[in-house]
Parts: sequence; C-alpha cells; structure tokens
Amino acid sequence: MRHLQRCMQKLPKVEPLLVFGAHPDDIEFGAGAIIARETRAGRKTHFVVTSAGEAASSGTARERIAEAKAAAEILGATIEFIELDGDSHLEIRVSHALKLAQIIRRMRPATVLTTSVVANQHPDHSRLGQLVRDAARLARYGGLSDLQKTKPHAIEQLFFYAVTPDGEPSDIPPFLIDVSHPEVMALWSGAMHAHKSQAATRNYAELQLTRARLLGARVGVEYAMALYSNEALLFDSLSQLGRGARNF
Repeated sequence: MRHLQRCMQKLPKVEPLLVFGAHPDDIEFGAGAIIARETRAGRKTHFVVTSAGEAASSGTARERIAEAKAAAEILGATIEFIELDGDSHLEIRVSHALKLAQIIRRMRPATVLTTSVVANQHPDHSRLGQLVRDAARLARYGGLSDLQKTKPHAIEQLFFYAVTPDGEPSDIPPFLIDVSHPEVMALWSGAMHAHKSQAATRNYAELQLTRARLLGARVGVEYAMALYSNEALLFDSLSQLGRGARNF
C-alpha cells in the first residue's frame, strides 16, 4: 500500500520535461517507463525526434513517424520531428546545437533527457547526446546572436538514457527509478509495442523488459530504469535522497 501511494503521489507544479531521441523509437525503449511515471503524476512532457528512422531495415519513414506519434500519445507526451542530417548521417555541428538550443528555450524545461554520449551500436545515439549537452549550455547564453529571438533558459538537470546496454556509461554510477507500478508498466509496454515495424525483426520490447527486471533486482523492486547525470546532483537535505541499492 505504501508503495502504491508513492507511485500515485502527484508532483508539485514543475517545469516541463523535454526528451530527445535520434530515431522514432529511442525514447520509448530507453526511457519510456520513466516518462510514464512523470506524465501520470501530471508533468508536461515533450519529445523531439531528430530523424524519421528512414535508414531502418524495417518500416518506412511514414510508418515509423506514425508509430512514434501513437507511442507518445500512449505515454501522455507531445512530439515533434526535426530534420538535422537524417538517419545514420548525424554529424556534430554548431548549427545543430543551436537548433536544439532554440527548442530548449522555447519549451523552457527543468529537466532534459537525451541519449547517452557513449559510443554504441548506432552512431546517431552518442552524437545526439553530445549535441543536446552542447545545446543545453548554449541555451543559457544571452549574447548569442543566433538565439536573439528567444530568452535564455538554464535547465536544472541533464540526464542521459541508454537505448541499449552497450550505451550505458561505465564511469558514471546510474541512479535507478522504480517503475514497477502496473499502470506504468502497461503504458510503457503499450508504447514499445506501438513500434510494430521494428518488432518484425526482433523482440525489442522483451529485451528492454529484461533489462528493467535485472535493474530492479539490483535494488529489490520488480522493475527499474536507469538514468545517468551529466554532472553532480545537488540536494537541499538528506531527506530528499532515495534508498541505497543494497537497501542494507
């Protein structure tokens, strides 16, 4: 009962959550249950996807965009697609970072989630993480002539998520979020299964559920998802901290 009350507890009024993904399914597979927890608690959440997934072996760009829109709706988020270099062609460019900084200024989020900067099975993932990290810094600067049309905005936290295990940073301890609530898991599962074209070649949803079970086992819950902080986190008091993974 106490666990259910914690899961159902409403968040205080907070600024939006902004989440970036390189491809139409990255966000759902890498952080979907975390997002479901936030939106269920009343937090406005917006997705930005930087390609249509057109290089995938399965599914057309039109199909993948439609799947991502359906998944975002399941998770209670809004979504937009922007064009940078295209799927599998993403490069680190100042112009891209500035474009993402404009979005950060427009949305004015407290927290930003993006793909890990660790090189992994898809080069777009780590490159987008680097671009978003740069963009979050550029969004703060009032003197940038490229961004004069919008007011500067400083986010409070930048967190990375790993789409696959090989994108998990080895030098940053994860912090784990309990996503075991049945409604959260149902929303997450529904969002992953919305990407039907990708399930044609491999059961990606089951792979992510297995990761979440293993992470949950580390902290004594049924399911957990990991985020990695870009920098040290500052707390006002020890009372804000969760329990340790060992649970002593």
